[in-house]
Amino acid sequence: IIDKGDNYVLQAELPGFKKEDIKIDLEGDYLTIHAEHQSEKEEKKDQFVRKERHYGSFARSFNVADIDCEKIKASYKDGILELDMPKKTPTLKTTHQIEIE
Repeated sequence: IIDKGDNYVLQAELPGFKKEDIKIDLEGDYLTIHAEHQSEKEEKKDQFVRKERHYGSFARSFNVADIDCEKIKASYKDGILELDMPKKTPTLKTTHQIEIE
């Protein structure tokens, strides 16, 4: 996660995953990245059969309480998932004086 001042950039390396294998969920103040893929390869030659199965998964959760979740953008290229997460605009606290009666 890189702090760029007014936004964070989250980069996750997910080699071997397709874009369709990746899910990004937002629940409350937590963003979860989950990726899962399965593949099966079978080779028959002469009198033998070779069968291979591959399975991989990835999951990470992040607290996004100070992120403007409506403006998060995600991209996936060359095995790198990148999320651009703008920070919430800080609200100015107003002060006022209370009169004593």
